[in-house]
Amino acid sequence: MSLQIPPADRAVLDRREKIVAALRAIVPGEGVIAGEREMRPFESDGLTAYKQLPMVVVLPETTEQVSQVLAYCYAEGIKVVPRGAGTSLSGGALPLEDGVLLGMAKFNRILEIDFENRLAVVEPGVTNLAVSNAAAHAGFYYAPDPSSQIACTIGGNVAENSGGVHCLKYGMTTNNLLGCEMVLITGEVIRLGGKHLDAGGYDLLGIVTGSEGLLGVVTQVTVRLLKMPETARALLIGFPSSEDAGECVGKIIGAGIIPGGMEMMDKPAIHAVEQFVHAGYPLDVEALLIVELDGPQAEVDHLVARVEALARQCRVVSCKVSASEDERLLFWAGRKAAFPAVGRISPDYYCMDGTIPRAKLPQVLKRMRELSDKYGLRVANVFHAGDGNLHPLILYDANKPGELEKTEEFGAEILKLCVEVGGVLTGEHGVGVEKRDLMPAMFSEIDLNQQQRLKCAFDDKGLLNPGKVFPQLHRCAELGRMHISGGKLPFPDIPRF
Repeated sequence: MSLQIPPADRAVLDRREKIVAALRAIVPGEGVIAGEREMRPFESDGLTAYKQLPMVVVLPETTEQVSQVLAYCYAEGIKVVPRGAGTSLSGGALPLEDGVLLGMAKFNRILEIDFENRLAVVEPGVTNLAVSNAAAHAGFYYAPDPSSQIACTIGGNVAENSGGVHCLKYGMTTNNLLGCEMVLITGEVIRLGGKHLDAGGYDLLGIVTGSEGLLGVVTQVTVRLLKMPETARALLIGFPSSEDAGECVGKIIGAGIIPGGMEMMDKPAIHAVEQFVHAGYPLDVEALLIVELDGPQAEVDHLVARVEALARQCRVVSCKVSASEDERLLFWAGRKAAFPAVGRISPDYYCMDGTIPRAKLPQVLKRMRELSDKYGLRVANVFHAGDGNLHPLILYDANKPGELEKTEEFGAEILKLCVEVGGVLTGEHGVGVEKRDLMPAMFSEIDLNQQQRLKCAFDDKGLLNPGKVFPQLHRCAELGRMHISGGKLPFPDIPRF
């Protein structure tokens, strides 16, 4: 007896087969993945609480292939989710059941290193750290350095406007980006910026940076290279409380000192990291600051002394200055291994990302401790103290019924708190699906509509990464009216694992 497939399901299968065949004609060989088992590695990004198999995965190798794939999807009304290395912590690369997942991992070449103009031209699949490694022999490097830089890619950095421990002094991705090549959903290829330092007209490059794959697919990136500083030294400064550490952060910035990096960890994070990396962190303190000062030798020596003096005004418990380059790198190795280190002490953790004014740091940390008691969940705090970018790690066990939901409620309260004190919902991880429904806490409906009008200018059918960033979706035609009235499209349910 043959299996009877309902007509509706048969139509879906036929459409999928047609799409897969069309994509294979564009990207031959192993560039199209359609088997369920083979697609499993793509079902989630770094926000592993949510999983969804895509309809099909396509892995193009050239800009022309990307152009043809997008043009085909546009003509057929097929949704597309761009994906880099999948290290996003906000669900920005979460696939759609009825969408094509466009993976950019094969765009992994460094095309040009131009030391005279202090820049590099790379493909979006090149890892962040690879850019610095390629320029190191001439004494140059790429400044933004997310903790995941060994794995995260430049294309993903552009999509999320990534930062890192040195963004306080040297800026986020947007401050180190000169140009990009991007393919629109229609298949058209455009170039924004370039090797020059500035361009006329609207700052479209600024719009694309941090747009989370909603406006186009980047296929080439031109980044700024910096000369390595002559000297760099790091201080490990321990405090009896997080409030004292927060006060010290304010004093350092208030004194006009801009460290190369300034990071903070609380006691749970300190102990987890020290057990994992053995970086020499003090275990008898409640909070730890890592302050890096760089520049000419005389300037660094002077600033080290000033920072030590400021720390003494904040009831410092211990202070250690790196005595060698290896020791400085070890200090940072601990900080950059904080996320996997915390993973060793809890079955699961939920990494948050909100930004607050520096002066509000003691107040926010106090309130977070109260919320921890309220929800009965531990928190390990690791964050970019200099620019107020918090990364609380909420520790939980997904195997306990209801604990993930409780964790999400806790995280939402932290993000709302950030907005209440004058901060923002995200510093570098993006909105994705994680913070999507919290956007009204920060933006009015007028604000959100205006942002969606911009998306419509690039993607009039709403096919690029739908379901991300915006808590409610309007048709582009409706957003063209002076008054929006109804007609809102429901978002698909977020699949939870």
